[in-house]
Amino acid sequence: MDLDVDLRSVHEARCLVKQAREAFLKLKEYSQEQIDRLIQVMAETAQNNSLRLAEMAVEETGFGVVADKVAKNLLASETVYEYIKDMKTVGVIAEYPERKVLEIAEPVGVILGLLPTTNPTSTLIYKALIAIKSRNAIVFSPHPAAIKCSVETARIMSEAAVAMGAPAGIIGCLSHATMEGTDELMKHRGVDMILATGGAAMVRAAYSTGKPAYGVGPGNVPAFIERTADITKAIADIMVSKTFDNGTICSSEQAIVVEDVIKEQVIQELRRVGCYMLNAEQKRLVEGVLVKPNGGLNPGIVGRPPQKIAAMAGFNVPSDVRVLVAEESGVGRAFPFSMEKLSPVLALYTASDWHSACEKCIEILNYGGIGHTLSIHSRDESIIREFALKKPVSRILVNTPSTHGAVGLSTGLAPSLTLGCGSWGKNSTGDNITPRHLITIKRLAYGLEEVSAQTAPAQINQGVSDEILKKVIQQVLEQVAV
Repeated sequence: MDLDVDLRSVHEARCLVKQAREAFLKLKEYSQEQIDRLIQVMAETAQNNSLRLAEMAVEETGFGVVADKVAKNLLASETVYEYIKDMKTVGVIAEYPERKVLEIAEPVGVILGLLPTTNPTSTLIYKALIAIKSRNAIVFSPHPAAIKCSVETARIMSEAAVAMGAPAGIIGCLSHATMEGTDELMKHRGVDMILATGGAAMVRAAYSTGKPAYGVGPGNVPAFIERTADITKAIADIMVSKTFDNGTICSSEQAIVVEDVIKEQVIQELRRVGCYMLNAEQKRLVEGVLVKPNGGLNPGIVGRPPQKIAAMAGFNVPSDVRVLVAEESGVGRAFPFSMEKLSPVLALYTASDWHSACEKCIEILNYGGIGHTLSIHSRDESIIREFALKKPVSRILVNTPSTHGAVGLSTGLAPSLTLGCGSWGKNSTGDNITPRHLITIKRLAYGLEEVSAQTAPAQINQGVSDEILKKVIQQVLEQVAV
């Protein structure tokens, strides 16, 4: 342990919170027009730097693909901005004349944004935009393996806002990222809310602070291909999703579940589009590199191309291979292909019908993706509806790439890089997080009915005779005496 680094990190955390608190007290007085101008300039700055930041992220972390990280940066800036730019987040945001109720937005204060190593720039852009849109200051704690690119992203976003007149300190980022510094931020009395995107341990720690927190769970996403599906399109969707940034988004598919009557068609199509079907020995070798010796996903394979993963396992695959696929039957610790892999690696399960496929999907979700996302490819609307009713997930995506659908790129869901898993995943929400989650809504409610002291008791006791009340009281007294 480097005590000097730890102490610098803790000191920096305290300074960042102090600056953020002072900035927030000024920002909370901004009008809707002022806030909207700030986020417009911030979004434009992020868009203009999307390529440079993507290159920095890939170079520093070794994860993913530059072109896909550019796309994620644009999702976090351009797409998110278009979704939130007209959203009311200041003053009266809604009126209900028939009920004589007004809703008024209040900012939360200082938000802590925890960042993952898989999306270190795009997640920061997105969280900065939704925080400032809701008149909150935000301080980021980056992953130690992605400090440089995260700090640079925070810097350009902050400078863009300050250049437009925003108070300095509304966007801060630890440059000495340690567990001690992050712990200081999470527990600091000046931090009012935590936005946790990262590993399960980090999310649990965020919830344990006693502060309001939005955390997300892992996304062990199963994709069910039902017998009526357009198989060519289904496989194309899955491939677009699974190969995007080498599978580093938590909403990417981790397993395909097919009905046995279309299994051979599915395998044929998988091979046609660049999937490599592992034989029994190759599957065993890949299992050896998927997990660490003491269990858990091996970070060395995260976001790596299939050729690299195969080489790590001790064999070679052609340069045009896009995804490694292994047939699987079991789920659990003894079956590494059944877990979230965050890489271009897929498990393939076979079911006799859609009912057994439904159960297999639930089994996969329960092993590490409960509450997150599931996708289904089908042209039978009745099965789609029945399938959806039984799944313990917050997002059920139909005939679309799971990665793109869950984050709101190919669906009507709110564009977001923080996806709640609901009560199933021990999260406080199952929503895609937006600025509306970062405000407190107070309500101004006018009286609708006159209530008098003379009529209230009669209304309360209406329909209950004195004799019945006496009997009830007597029974209670007898029980107490016993």
